[in-house]
Amino acid sequence: MVFSVPEDKVALVRQLAAVPGRFSVKLWGDGATALPATIREISAAADPVTRTFLVKADVGKAAVKLGQTATVRVELPQTAGVTKLPLTALKEEQGKTIVWLVDRQTMTVRAQPVQVAGADGNEAVISGGLQPGQVVVTAGVHVLNPGQQVKFYAEPARAAVAPVASPVTVK
Repeated sequence: MVFSVPEDKVALVRQLAAVPGRFSVKLWGDGATALPATIREISAAADPVTRTFLVKADVGKAAVKLGQTATVRVELPQTAGVTKLPLTALKEEQGKTIVWLVDRQTMTVRAQPVQVAGADGNEAVISGGLQPGQVVVTAGVHVLNPGQQVKFYAEPARAAVAPVASPVTVK
């Protein structure tokens, strides 16, 4: 199995490759469960065009067809009290960094100050100010006002089947 990893994530993949059970592969089209995968090789240099690193994984004697598409899953280590949010969820207001929280009962928003510990690519590492289960707005934060009513985004083609929320729920 071969897949590519962006250059800003290759150090993390190298680190996690040493830990058994962190990677699994879900083959498309067969409905099977995820297969355990072991990282065999990570290229030493990035592709000059895509800036990605080629990674080779071993899935054992699984019935994989040549050219079959798969999804690679990575179990990331969890850090207590730390959440990652897209940078688009953050807004600076009166010298403080805030996010907008959605009240599911009234579908209104309120500003919540947060502590930012740093950035990881296009994500902000939040070290304080959020609780598990809170819903954070991730797009359009610069046009919101306290108490403003909002709706969860639903893709037009799939709206009748199941709405897709664009906010992130804090875990």
